[in-house]
Amino acid sequence: MADDTSPTTPTHLSLGNRQTITDYYVPKNVQDEPLAFKYKNFTRLNGRKITFKNVSFEHSVFDGCYLRSCVFDSCNFTGCRFIGSNFHQSSFPGSRFDYATFERCQIDSDILTVWAPPEENLKMRFARSLRMNFQQIGDAKAVNEAITQELHATSRHLLQSWRSEDDFYRKKYPGLMRVRQFLVWVEFWALHCIWGNGESIPRLLRTILIAILIIAIYDANAINGSATIQDYWESLKVAPAIFLGTLPRPSHTTAAASMIVATRLIALSLLTALLVKRFGRR
Repeated sequence: MADDTSPTTPTHLSLGNRQTITDYYVPKNVQDEPLAFKYKNFTRLNGRKITFKNVSFEHSVFDGCYLRSCVFDSCNFTGCRFIGSNFHQSSFPGSRFDYATFERCQIDSDILTVWAPPEENLKMRFARSLRMNFQQIGDAKAVNEAITQELHATSRHLLQSWRSEDDFYRKKYPGLMRVRQFLVWVEFWALHCIWGNGESIPRLLRTILIAILIIAIYDANAINGSATIQDYWESLKVAPAIFLGTLPRPSHTTAAASMIVATRLIALSLLTALLVKRFGRR
């Protein structure tokens, strides 16, 4: 009698055509292969100084592969997963990486700018996957470059998501979703202006200088309702001390003093977070 608890395959599923290829190497150049390398699990595939031209690797998995100093000319890596593989000094002219992901791979950082997908939403996810990959292998410089590319692509994607009349965006973000994307874009740009979305020390320092300038203007008018240029200059000289809380001003209202304290605490917290994040990648 059959065991009713034994696992069965659902009738609405069909067996796939994915093939596992383990411990093979590529002895010579490969050209014009639209099918032979698709839907494969490549485990420890080896090849060095090999040229792949017009080869489709769609939805394949590269696990522990060594493909150093290879040229992938006009290849298709759509939906591929790269896990613990070595692509050092390999190049990918004209190749596509739509929906590709990377984990613990040795790969040159120029892939971020030269061979990234053209679509902003795909470029954003591509840069994010590579950022995590570079963090895993401890490449701090490449991490910073990936973050820059990710933020730029995110900015463009959010802008297009509410402003563009392209069918892709209008079908994905219809009606009130378009308003929501606008608010997300406003929040993104506000944080970008304040501290570069957590990645720019110069932007945060600029924000602090603007806050000090506003404090100076308020202080001059709080002391003298009809402030002169000399009053503004004197207030500007002491504004950093007011911002840091080392110089109390009885002329300030409680609300203004509270606002200055809140601004100081937030600014110093953001600066600390930025420094920890930046030096934590080293």
